[in-house]
Amino acid sequence: MSALAFPALGLAALLWLTAAMLGAIASPRRGRSLVYGLSALGAFLGVFAGLGVLFQGAVLTQSLPLGLPGARSLLRLDALSGFFLAVVDGGGVFASLAALSLEDAEPRRVSPFFPLFLGAMSLTLLAADSYTFLLGWEGMSVASWALVVAEPRREGTVEAGYVYLMMASAGTLALLAAFVLLGIGGRLAPPPLAPGAGALALALTLVTLGTTSKAGLVPLHVWLPLAHPAAPSQVSALMSGVMTKVAVYAFLRLVFDVILPTGAAPINALAGAIILLGVLSALHGVLSALMQHDLKRLLAFHTVENIGIIFLGIGFALLFEKSVPAAAALALAAALFHVLNHALFKTLLFLGAGVVRESAGSADMEKLGGLIHRAPRLAFAFLIGTMAISALPPLNGFVSEWLAFQAMLQTPRLGSSPLALLGPLAAAALALAAALAAACFVKAYGITFLGRARSPRAGAVVEAGRAALAALFGLAALCVIFGILPGPVLRALGPVVTGRLGSAGVPQVSLSAGLSVSPIPGAPPHYAGLALGFALAIFMLLPALLLRRRGAPPRRGPAWDCGFPDPSPATQYSAGGFAAPIRRVFGPLVFAARERVEMPPPGALTPAHFEVRLRDLVWEGIYRPPIRLVLALADRLNPLQFLTVRRYLGIVFGLLAALLLVVALWT
Repeated sequence: MSALAFPALGLAALLWLTAAMLGAIASPRRGRSLVYGLSALGAFLGVFAGLGVLFQGAVLTQSLPLGLPGARSLLRLDALSGFFLAVVDGGGVFASLAALSLEDAEPRRVSPFFPLFLGAMSLTLLAADSYTFLLGWEGMSVASWALVVAEPRREGTVEAGYVYLMMASAGTLALLAAFVLLGIGGRLAPPPLAPGAGALALALTLVTLGTTSKAGLVPLHVWLPLAHPAAPSQVSALMSGVMTKVAVYAFLRLVFDVILPTGAAPINALAGAIILLGVLSALHGVLSALMQHDLKRLLAFHTVENIGIIFLGIGFALLFEKSVPAAAALALAAALFHVLNHALFKTLLFLGAGVVRESAGSADMEKLGGLIHRAPRLAFAFLIGTMAISALPPLNGFVSEWLAFQAMLQTPRLGSSPLALLGPLAAAALALAAALAAACFVKAYGITFLGRARSPRAGAVVEAGRAALAALFGLAALCVIFGILPGPVLRALGPVVTGRLGSAGVPQVSLSAGLSVSPIPGAPPHYAGLALGFALAIFMLLPALLLRRRGAPPRRGPAWDCGFPDPSPATQYSAGGFAAPIRRVFGPLVFAARERVEMPPPGALTPAHFEVRLRDLVWEGIYRPPIRLVLALADRLNPLQFLTVRRYLGIVFGLLAALLLVVALWT
């Protein structure tokens, strides 16, 4: 099976290139089906290749006569790249399938770049040399930018594309500088001559900045809540569900396989920084999501939260690597499992939000409501996704967050190290983030699908198309299966974990017949997903069956009106009202929230006015000052473009004389 990996990937590349050409030249109506059909088939071949290498533990290499003059591009497929290839292309299969039922406002702008986006992500995962890696990385950025700005008439799209392109370019520049500092001109491997401690620390910082900016870790996340709502829904599903995982892969590959083997990297400092950034991302992401009324923007901020959880696991794996290898293996396994889980339920939720926005004409929750009556199958699949992302048992999101929590509880084994304090801090943050995520998705699901329609378009919503429903239910089924049977997934992750941390003395997550999981072998607690799922099903279904058999026949009546028999849907609980208690607790500190109430005097006919103002302190504190400085300098330098030729020549002559003077003094 693994021997067919590279032929399968070659065929996938051919299919993606064919799909891109068809998207550019074929008619939008017929071309969309061909583009997304070929994209799904190519992504399926990528999943086949990744799983084949992962399960068989093979390491495959291939060189291609492409790249720089006198050099060849190197490709490598091992357990790490195979796992991420299966995750990325698996998301591509479901996104392509759902796109067959969705409509693109600008199909000519979407169809050519969608398969190229899939191909660039796969190339990044396969790259074994710096040139091929940067080619795939930048191709992924450019293709996704083209998809973000595919609907330029939509409000905020051009701004989102500009911010995203700037952040992506800065991340690529940071990675390029890191490769230069490390002396990596060819293979992505430990440099033959280890750089000095200062150069190594700077390279590690640049790698962290370059990869976490693409992943969306705070404070480099500012592009994410702008780009995801602007892009078409199948693109949002790919960017949030799988593109951010390519950045996680890049961090793991460059840090664990290239930098740490040099033996001089400041591991503890890196671990502490990653854990603190993970805590900040998890809390900031979920609190920001609670403040949102747009369904896609809410999901975008939850990507920030879940990326924070993933990097929490990676940070603790770094922290435990030397002193507590069993805990390091557990933390890394939890992070990798959450990579898979987030790809599943976030792809499901973004595709569901796309169906909602297309059918209801808006993703604003204040204009939705009652969708469960018109689209019950969509509502059921979306409910599974909300339960999974809220880390409710026995779904997959609970398993990976529970494993991460268990890893954090191992910090007392570090002894008297000050870094041991990070365990309780991160565990408390993870528990708070999980509770707030559950509250956020009670709001998102309740306001969107329950109650009565708040607009005529919401009242006329129709069920999703067959292809979209197939994708949604396939993702929902995987969320359930990996929640009740996590053992096979964790067993498959074994080669990935040992490849990063070393197999000598590193105990794996122990499994009992694949049905129960013990994070630390021989020690409680245990998780038996199948037994827990069966028990929950019994406890939920048995009372309902008993009441149905022994009680009176069910009667239908009007919905409870909460004591206010007003037929207007405007009297329902709103998204803003649901988030108000949490906003008043956290808003003044996190968002500098301000409320303004204008009440008319008695007898006046003017309406009352209530306004809430939230500020993005990260944007205002980090990004706005340099933007203002650049704009001010541009205004000052603007007259230079209107000078005469003689003045330009004078400026050039003066600069040349100054440069020669500097060179003379220097030598």
